[in-house]
Amino acid sequence: MTHPLPRPPSALVAARLDAPRPGARVTVAGLVLLRQRPGTAQGVVFVTLEDETGVVNVVIWRKVFERFRRAVIAGRLLRVTGRVERQNGVVHVVADLIEDLSPLLDRLSDPDCALSQGAETG
Repeated sequence: MTHPLPRPPSALVAARLDAPRPGARVTVAGLVLLRQRPGTAQGVVFVTLEDETGVVNVVIWRKVFERFRRAVIAGRLLRVTGRVERQNGVVHVVADLIEDLSPLLDRLSDPDCALSQGAETG
């Protein structure tokens, strides 16, 4: 049996990201699949997160990146809070708070850990 990826309480799953209205504040979480910082993006960083239901595109403006630099660069599991934005049929979360939850990954093998059982609260 495989365990679902950990998702902290109150995080919106990727599959439901189309539900909030544009501009709504949401929290998402997932494993970091990709980090991009194109030279043409004027300091903007793009991160793709994956949870048990799909992927989330995250846009991180320079000022936010500078504030959460360590989490963005080193984090394997991130929780991101920000505003929903839709452009050309693509949904993004524009980050204003980024948390590195990577230590939770080490707890997946703990049989007493609610994350390893796919438990959900909130």
